[in-house]
Amino acid sequence: MRRWRTLLAILAAAVTAATMSPNPAAAAGDPVTPYVVGGTRAALGEFPWMVRLSMGCGGALYSPTLVLTAAHCVSRTGANTSITATLGVVDLQSSSRVTRKSNYVYRAPGYNGNGDDWAFIRLANPVTGVATLPIATSTAYDTGTFTVAGWGANREGGAQQRYLLKANVPFVSDATCNSSSMYGGQVIAAEEICAGYTAGGVDTCQGDSGGPMFRQGASGWVQVGIVSWGDGCARPNKPGVYTQVSYFSSAIRSAATSLGG
Repeated sequence: MRRWRTLLAILAAAVTAATMSPNPAAAAGDPVTPYVVGGTRAALGEFPWMVRLSMGCGGALYSPTLVLTAAHCVSRTGANTSITATLGVVDLQSSSRVTRKSNYVYRAPGYNGNGDDWAFIRLANPVTGVATLPIATSTAYDTGTFTVAGWGANREGGAQQRYLLKANVPFVSDATCNSSSMYGGQVIAAEEICAGYTAGGVDTCQGDSGGPMFRQGASGWVQVGIVSWGDGCARPNKPGVYTQVSYFSSAIRSAATSLGG
């Protein structure tokens, strides 16, 4: 069973399905993992495109009006004015935070709870003066050491964080990640990337779902992954599993164009 890294999934154990958002992970009662474990505080302006979404997920500013996140963070494609995006700060309580309401959600059309885990949140008003995060359009940056960041839990079962945390995690090959000692074939090799330490200790967690995994490219930061799922947080032999952005880059760019972004 896939254990999404959304904050909503954590709440599912305490709230009946009738009172929950139609998030598929929450409906299934999956335990979810929230924030960066083993991380340190990010500096103001270090990752300006980081976004916190009010449903308990992360995201990255793809364009002035679009936030790239995970499909499992949203219920469906369609008009949606209920999501608030917060960005421009590392402290979610800062008076200088920028907020925008959503007006539309686009969920990957192939998403059925197994792969295709990406989505867009369209903002009602553009964000100006904030850098966006380019996506990887080839596999050139899909190995090496990556950076993850988020406001999710800093330990398994922990609480959402006020301050943005960051950490570095190494690439784990598909063969290793799908081995019997790790995920035993659950990872979709063509469209997912694993990253983390064999010994554990550093990972994304509940509340980090939808946030970016990124690394330095030829001209700055490039997004290579989207926080998707994992078994617990920072456990040995259980690296984080991320949507492989390069695999979906054409579909992502096409969707962005159709949404006006």
